Amino acid sequence: MEVSVSRRVLRLSGRQALTPLALLLGATLTVPLTLTAPAAAATGQFTVTALKFTVQAGGRTCTVDADLYRPAGVDRAHPAPAVLATNGFGGSKSDGSTDAIGKAVAQRGYVSLVYSGLGFGRSGCLISLDDPTIDGVAAARLIDFLGGSRAADDGTKADFVTLDAPGDPRVGMLGGSYGGAIQLATAAVDPRLDALVPMITWNDLAYSLDPNNAIPGGNVPGAFKWQWANGFYLIGEGQPLLQPSLDPSRINSLACLHFVTKACDTVRTLNSGRYPAKQTAELLSYARSVSPVTYLNRVKAPTLLVQGQADSLFNLNEATATYQTLKAQGTPAKMIWQSWGHSGGLTDPAAGELNLAQGNLETSYVGRRILAWFDRYLGGKNIDTGPAFAYYRDWITDPNGTYATADRVPAPSRTLYLSGDGKLVDNRRKVARGSRTYTNWLVPTSHSESSLAGALGIPDPAPYDTPGTYLGWTSEPLTRTTDVVGAPRATLKVVSPKAERTQHSGDAADKLVLFAKLYDIAPDGTKTLVHRLVAPVRVPDVTQSFTVTLPGIVHRYEKGHRLRFVIAASDDAYFGNRGIKPVTVVSSPGDTGVIQLPVVG
Repeated sequence: MEVSVSRRVLRLSGRQALTPLALLLGATLTVPLTLTAPAAAATGQFTVTALKFTVQAGGRTCTVDADLYRPAGVDRAHPAPAVLATNGFGGSKSDGSTDAIGKAVAQRGYVSLVYSGLGFGRSGCLISLDDPTIDGVAAARLIDFLGGSRAADDGTKADFVTLDAPGDPRVGMLGGSYGGAIQLATAAVDPRLDALVPMITWNDLAYSLDPNNAIPGGNVPGAFKWQWANGFYLIGEGQPLLQPSLDPSRINSLACLHFVTKACDTVRTLNSGRYPAKQTAELLSYARSVSPVTYLNRVKAPTLLVQGQADSLFNLNEATATYQTLKAQGTPAKMIWQSWGHSGGLTDPAAGELNLAQGNLETSYVGRRILAWFDRYLGGKNIDTGPAFAYYRDWITDPNGTYATADRVPAPSRTLYLSGDGKLVDNRRKVARGSRTYTNWLVPTSHSESSLAGALGIPDPAPYDTPGTYLGWTSEPLTRTTDVVGAPRATLKVVSPKAERTQHSGDAADKLVLFAKLYDIAPDGTKTLVHRLVAPVRVPDVTQSFTVTLPGIVHRYEKGHRLRFVIAASDDAYFGNRGIKPVTVVSSPGDTGVIQLPVVG
């Protein structure tokens, strides 16, 4: 079928509109973008050919459903680079944003191969969470096709893609969330990839779904992020209702319908609320085996990471960990912290931000950076791809000046002390002696967010903490604006005799759980939980001090506002303590908790 599209930025409309349900499914977490035309200039026309590929992955024979977008004028004598893309979790090649990638890329003269990930749409096999040995291997077989070394099931061959060597196509990948991690998984098993743009994706699923922000947390699991995890699990198990298919390769068993068995076992362990040693080791081992944290050492393709500040599913710390690993091993990498993520801004991005519904690449900062990345690494142009690190500032009203840049992620630079009278002071000598106690109830008593509310674009009650179930330390009104950019750290020591008695039970669920977070208190008393983020902690040893790394934030505390640090007994988006565990915090000038803030400017 031949399609004519406008040279202007592609806009989604009609059936391609981004619905709240599609956002929840992850279908819109791949980015429609327009690219600067390569040497073979685009005419605005392209053909779309539906293809099937039979591949071997994970010990199964899988059929991969794909669409090939071939620009007019691109042939064997006039080849063009290619872009490979797939859907977010629950989507397919045909959802609005994934389909838009193929159209926008082809419109600019690039070959595009857009496919439904394993277990989604009309592609076969089980959902295996972007496992490099399964999903990565399947994607590599599609790169074989782009390199001309294999044909599609109907005999179609691609002899019109720019080659770096026989069988080695000039090819990049892009996408978000589930469509982001697959890029790193594929690059780990296939060195032919030339450029990656993973957006709002994970570094370590063990941290994403069961975070323990204590250092050293080691192999102590954290607090189960039950709302996010079970939402996606139900989407995966309900695939036949969303995408009817009788393909037997998509069926596992009655106990685990559409995921690989280890994925189901992991969710069941998390939902059980128990962490016996054997099950915990299996849980952590599997979650990390399907996470970049274990295979980034094999990723050599230049990588532009884009992560969202409004994202409680995959927070900024995940992209930072990936970025720092890639940089340390010499892989070309840069990172952008944009405004929106899974928890907000997907349906209505801030002014000047990349808008998935509009595809405003040329007029948004993130869009221009993506274009430059592909120009450099696919188009072979000697151009500047921008600074090493950039972050969005929501306090800037001019859309053209919302991003600040730096050569590195800021480290903690300012220290505040937890005083026994509930104050947060800037000098250890100001710490008052004192102790305060809170206790948890058997039901959650604090609220940070309803995890799916942001994805669905529906109202969410304001965050709160129930008196008696948390402790807070509040600063004096600030004498100047204070910009915090990065991950704050807190070093704490708590007293909890009941937790001390149970922490060596052999079940990590008996260890103490608490939740650290930062508020902004306005002069009128209005409280803002910064980005609605919390840092769950399962304390490794309650008899020892421990350090908590909070999720990264970008936030301006205005002059006259106060900063409040809180530790709470629970949060209704997570599993919490087993049993009642009173907690006391003791402070003295020579021995008190501290919080360190990465302050810029």
